[in-house]
Amino acid sequence: MKIAVGHCPSQQVAPYIAAQLWGAVLASSLVKLCFGSTTNLGATLPLQGNWQQAFGLELVMTFVLMLVICGSALHPKAIRSMAGLAIGLTVGLEAALGGPISGASMNPARSFAPALVSGIWTAHWVYWLAPILGAWLAALLWTVLQPHSAKKESSS
Repeated sequence: MKIAVGHCPSQQVAPYIAAQLWGAVLASSLVKLCFGSTTNLGATLPLQGNWQQAFGLELVMTFVLMLVICGSALHPKAIRSMAGLAIGLTVGLEAALGGPISGASMNPARSFAPALVSGIWTAHWVYWLAPILGAWLAALLWTVLQPHSAKKESSS
C-alpha cells in the first residue's frame, strides 16, 4: 500500500521519519557542540507567542512547498532536473518571509531537534500539526488534480 501521493510504500514511512529525526538531532547536537548554548539553537518559536499566526503560516507554507515538490518532481511533464532549484527557491522564499513570524519550519524534524537539544518546547505542537496537515492537504489536492497520473504511478 502506498500513501499520500503514492510514491512512498507505507512500510518505508516509519524508517524515513526516524532517519529525519535522528539526522536533525545529530545536526542540532553538532551546532550546540560548536557554538554552545548561547542561543536557542534554532528552535522555532511563534512571534510574540502568537501560535495561531504561526500555525496558519506553517500550514500555508508547507502546503505551498508540497505542491511545488509534486509539480516539479512528480508531474509526468516536469523537468525533473529543475526540481531541486524550484524546491530550494521555495524554501528560501518561505524562510525569508515566514522565518521572523514562525521560524519557517515546514518540517517537524526541523523543529523537533532544536527543541530537544535546547529544551525549548514553546508551542511545539504547532510545528508538528501544521506542517503535517499542510502537506496532507496539498497531497490530497494533488491527487484530485492528477487522478490519471496518480493511478498510473501507483499501479506500476
